Amino acid sequence: MFKNVIIAIETRNSRKGDVSMNITIIGRKCNPREDFRSRAEKRLLKVEKLFGEDALAKVTATVEKNYQSVEVTVNKNGMIFRAEERAENMNDALDECVDSLIRQIRKNKTRLEKKLRAVSFEDLLLPDVEEEKEFDLIREKTVALKPQSVEEAILQMNLLGHQFYMFLNAETDTINVVYGRKDSGYGLIVPDYDD
Repeated sequence: MFKNVIIAIETRNSRKGDVSMNITIIGRKCNPREDFRSRAEKRLLKVEKLFGEDALAKVTATVEKNYQSVEVTVNKNGMIFRAEERAENMNDALDECVDSLIRQIRKNKTRLEKKLRAVSFEDLLLPDVEEEKEFDLIREKTVALKPQSVEEAILQMNLLGHQFYMFLNAETDTINVVYGRKDSGYGLIVPDYDD
């Protein structure tokens, strides 16, 4: 049985000077091969210029009985970008995962340009890959709440690819939930403390 294998890589993009992204590759039930590590570094270079030198990327590869999955999480200035994909082989799952991240960035490019850096998001190529959605409750999660505006919370929900997002409203100092409505648009759930 494999233990978790952790490999840390720091990438350098010589075309942009000292822009770099720290990448940690984690293998669960596997030891990622050199070709996977190289591919992960190469694929993340596509989005590296958007994040800059203090971005942290974590690539988690998992081997299961009937599939392999890759999860990519990038943390930049408190914003979390996350995608997870499954495929028959690890490289395909990685490619789909990075493509999913690029779709998230493209969908929210105007707000992200203001939040991250003033760079052009137009350079990102978008492959036409259909996203997979699951509605089965498969785990329980503890969430660290930080004060955010409603707009920041909606942006974070979209970047995580979730249907809703719980946050601490910076204006009201109450716990709120934003959610995507089926008929387009977003909703906001606020607590009512009156009996």
